[in-house]
Amino acid sequence: MSLVLSEDQQLLRDSAKAFVDQNAPVSILRGLRDSKDERGYDQGLWQQMLELGWAGMAIPEAYGGFDFGYGGLGVVLEESGRTLVSSPLIASVLLGASAINVLGSEAQKSELLPKVASGEMLLALAIDERPHHRPSRIETSAAKEGSEYVLNGCKTFVLDGYIADKLIVVARTSGDRDAETGISVFLVDANAQGVSINRSAMVDSRNSAMLSLNDVRVAESARLGEEGGAFAGLSHVLDIARIGVAAEMLGSVQQAFEITLDYLKQREQFGVLIGSFQGLQHRAAEMYSEIELCKSAVRGALSALDDENQSQEDIAILASLAKAKLSEVATLVSNEAVQMHGGIGMTDEYDIGFYMKRARVASAFLGDALFHRDRYATLSGF
Repeated sequence: MSLVLSEDQQLLRDSAKAFVDQNAPVSILRGLRDSKDERGYDQGLWQQMLELGWAGMAIPEAYGGFDFGYGGLGVVLEESGRTLVSSPLIASVLLGASAINVLGSEAQKSELLPKVASGEMLLALAIDERPHHRPSRIETSAAKEGSEYVLNGCKTFVLDGYIADKLIVVARTSGDRDAETGISVFLVDANAQGVSINRSAMVDSRNSAMLSLNDVRVAESARLGEEGGAFAGLSHVLDIARIGVAAEMLGSVQQAFEITLDYLKQREQFGVLIGSFQGLQHRAAEMYSEIELCKSAVRGALSALDDENQSQEDIAILASLAKAKLSEVATLVSNEAVQMHGGIGMTDEYDIGFYMKRARVASAFLGDALFHRDRYATLSGF
């Protein structure tokens, strides 16, 4: 398990950094927020990302991707996190394509993955039904009627659900609401009869949606994986996404720290640079140390995803470690960044507030620090 980037990954990082610095500054996110853009991302920027092959980074070549691995996709996510790039990359590629790749049949992969890699199709995963992430608590039902399933239920916090062409819906075909058995996954057309999608703009200016399913009928061929036995594969998909989100958070916390460090070197108080104050130096040193730990956690988890010798349980432990650590450090760094900027950090004039908002949303997405601390302990036998 490597904790350093390969030569190819370093070249990719340099390329991605140059691209986002030139084409995707934080001002684009500010513009999307101010215009209340319903798509929640810049279409022209997304097209450029597609041309660079970012959507096919972790998709096998046999299905229209580049098979660069999750290590490559993680590098891209880290650099895009630095400028808070809002795009379908997490919802459609990291979550959606991974779900199809892990759970889908050969026919489903051949049909859908090339469309995701080219940007022709956008996907969104609908799993959560409560304010807090709990993947096994599924009350949305899928009743078998002949060669069809009838879906009923509600989903919340569906990232990019408002713009998706297809929804990947987690439903229960049997068992109690908290049981890991009896969970199935279905592909649902976003415009299917009985599907209601309400857009909800989040505090970080990204799109999410509230999803309602009322007697939605899908064919048996729309099921991903076996009936009632999808939870193990689904858990692996979620771990892939948690590691990817942690990589994006790593980029955000590094940039927030660097912005703050530059401010400490420029701002004067009582005729003295505030960066010379020992109290602020100690706080900056703590942030630096925590970020270095985060790098190891994310690099190790991404490396494990591309290592065939790593079991799903090993990956699950590393995923919860990375997500818990980044959730805590993102909160720490974004809080300190705003405080060290003083009163101006609370205004909309500076970009630092955007990093705090992204930290809050990303920390809660797919399980917060408390969720993953508990999961890490359970998986480790405590």
